[in-house]
Formats: sequence, structure tokens, C-alpha cells
Amino acid sequence: MNSGQEAIDLATLRQWDIAHVWHPFTALADWAASEPLVIVAGEGNELIDAEGNRYLDGVSSLWCNVHGHRHPALDQAIRDQLDRVAHSTLLGVTHPPAILLARKLVELAPEGLTRVFFSDDGATAVEVALKMAFQYWRQKENPEPRRGRFIALGNAYHGDTLGDVSVGGVERFHAMFGPLLFPALRAPSPHCYRCPVGKRPEDCGVACLQEVEKLLAAHPGEVAAIVVEPLVQGAAGMIVHPEGYLRGLRELADRYDTLLIADEVAVGFGRTGKMFACEHEGVTPDFLCLAKGLTGGYMPLAATMTTERIHSAFFGHAADGKTFYHGHTYGGNPLGAAVALATLRVFEDENTLTNLEPKIAQLSRWLERMSNHTHVGDVRQRGMIAGVELVQDKATKQSFAWDRQFGAEVCRRARGMGLLIRPLGDVLVIMPPLSITHEQLDTMLATIETCLNAALAQS
Repeated sequence: MNSGQEAIDLATLRQWDIAHVWHPFTALADWAASEPLVIVAGEGNELIDAEGNRYLDGVSSLWCNVHGHRHPALDQAIRDQLDRVAHSTLLGVTHPPAILLARKLVELAPEGLTRVFFSDDGATAVEVALKMAFQYWRQKENPEPRRGRFIALGNAYHGDTLGDVSVGGVERFHAMFGPLLFPALRAPSPHCYRCPVGKRPEDCGVACLQEVEKLLAAHPGEVAAIVVEPLVQGAAGMIVHPEGYLRGLRELADRYDTLLIADEVAVGFGRTGKMFACEHEGVTPDFLCLAKGLTGGYMPLAATMTTERIHSAFFGHAADGKTFYHGHTYGGNPLGAAVALATLRVFEDENTLTNLEPKIAQLSRWLERMSNHTHVGDVRQRGMIAGVELVQDKATKQSFAWDRQFGAEVCRRARGMGLLIRPLGDVLVIMPPLSITHEQLDTMLATIETCLNAALAQS
């Protein structure tokens, strides 16, 4: 049956988009002056535009596509669920896809995470964790109501709800909303290339952990939780944390009897080479926030996992006043849960994590080559996540002027060569679907290198 989309010509679609669609994280005047790229289909690791041009999906459709577009098993899971029911609430009733997905997540997650609260995207998953942590301290046995503050990292990004923005630290995104936010205790980002505490990686002794401990010691009995993107701070510019930092946070949380919230929205589901980033350092957080790759990039669905310790503080009858009054209309949506279950089965059926190992090594070799470029200041990698930081002056680490938008220029050129990537400032983000082939990975990195040189030659 024709959806009606095919009846609208491309010029009209572009005109209506500029007239009506407000795009996120987009300079509106620049967009209005552009010729919007209209994606109409996807196949494997490629996207297809309205004119039939193909593009390698170098950002996994914003870091969420895992097994490629139109994967037969994922498509079939949604079709099968459509024959049953598309949506049913979790308020007062339940349904098999949510039950089975919760059980599967408990089996896969770090030991001790046994309770699953469903929402609909990464921001809500973190918002749930913040509110649960806050409420926990007020109604656990022997309450500690003074614990209402959160420690968050500089340059952190946890989403765009007001709670998430309060613990966020990307000035360009968050400064405008300062009057609306609650104050967070801010620890320096463990950014080894641009160390905020003036150390060198070879002799710092993970000094950034000492800064976290100073905050905990200065605010005894006040911290509800430490919030962290494990191993990689994504929107900050793919900042890769030094080895042992996450384990150190867990130890500090235990020592000062506070909680640890791990935001794995971007880094979960194989991105770092393991199913969950926390596995690399043997850490079980008190809250594990999941979204993006949970459904393979097919449907909006998120999960906040937590422990029996946390759950017990909310367990009671209505009259006890312990209920967690928070929910989302589409939390645990059956279509999303069904495709999430299929996504997790594909990890097993296709040995996705094992097959990643040579791709990770291949990416490492390319990054080592790129690191020698005159205008590449730093390359950062964890698994299949990487960032290439472009600089005006390699010796001084001087960045390009912001208004030059040099990273964006490289990405525009890449689009002309059939590669879709987005920069974070002048950091080129490399995060393709895990299903990318070796040949496609070579093409992606070679294209980036070519476009970087072309942009420099033009300037």
C-alpha cells in the first residue's frame, strides 16, 4: 500500500522541511540556506537518499544502529509483534516482551543489577536514575535526607532533560539553562590530552580521582551519587578515560557510602568491545542507564537497571508512600521490547563481539597512521568508538577558531564522497555500526583522511 510519501517531489519535501521541521543541535539560518539531505531508505550499513545516492552510515544514525539497517531478524521481530499488539502500557498491566527483555538484561548485565525500569530514550534513563537515587536516601532504612547532591564530570553530557542538564557540563549546550538547574559538584574530566589538573599521563597517577575524593571529603553525608559516562565521554569529544578511573570511582563511592550511576547510553551494547563498558574494569554500578543500541537503532526504548538494595527502599503498599512516581507513556513499548530482544539474539547468533576484535585492531592501525598528520593533535579510541581531534597547531595544541567550523567542513566533504559523519567541534567522530565490514571501515577512514587534506588545501 502506498504511504503517500512517493507522491511528493524532492523539491517540495525540502521546502516543507525548511518551513516546518525544527532540527535538533542545528544552526537554523545555516539549515535554511542549505539543501537538506532527504534519507528515504537504508540497507546494511548504508543509507539511501531521495535521489538514490548511497552513504556509509559513519555515525550509526546517531550512535544507535548496531547490526545495520533492515536487518532481517529485527524487521521480522517488529512484524511479528505487530500481529499481536503495537502498544500497551506498563501502568497496571504488563506484557511478555517487557518481561522477557527485563529478564534478558538481568542475565547480561554486571552481577547484582536485578531490577529494570523502562523509559523511552537515554535522557529519560538517566533522569530516572537521578530521581531514584535522590528518593532512595529519603526512604531507605535509616534515612539520610542530606544526601541530595550529585558529583558530575566536566564536559559531561547525559541528555537534555533538566535533571540531565544539571549534571551535564558542556558549556555550549548547557550554559543558557543555568537558572533552571540544580547545582552539581563538578569534578574535572579525566582528559589526558588536555589535562585539567596539569599532569602528564605517564606520571599523573590518575590524579583526577583525587579531585573526586576531595569533593566527597568536603561534603560528607551530602552526595547522593557520582554520575559518569564509563570509559568514554561522548559529546565532550570522545574523551577516553585512563585505565582504572572507573574502578576508582566505584571504590570511592563505596568508601564514602554513596552511589554510582553509569550512563552507558552511548557506550553500551558492544561499542567498547564488550557488551557493557563497565565490564572492562569489573564494575557493577548502582544504576546502569541504557538506550540507543538497546533496540539496534530501530525503536525508542531505554532502561534503567538497579539493585535489590535500591529497589527495597521503594517496596511497600500505596499507603506507605514509597512509590516512585515517575513514568513514560511508551516506557516498555512492546514493539521496542520485541526488537530489543531480537537485537540481543543477533549478538549471539552472529558472534558480534568476537567478530569485532579484528575490526578494533584495524581501526587502531588507521588511527596510528592518522596521529602522524600535521593537524591531528590527538586520536582517542575505545573499541569501535574513536575521535580524531583536529588542531591548528600540533605543538601547542591550539584549536582552530570556532567560527571556522573546520571539523564541519571535513564532514561536508565526506558527505560528497558517500560518507555520513558528524563532528563534535573539531573532533571527528568515528562510530559506525558494529556490522561494518573491513572493506567499509577502510573506505571510511581513507575518506576521512582525503577530506581532511582537501579541506586544508582549500583553506
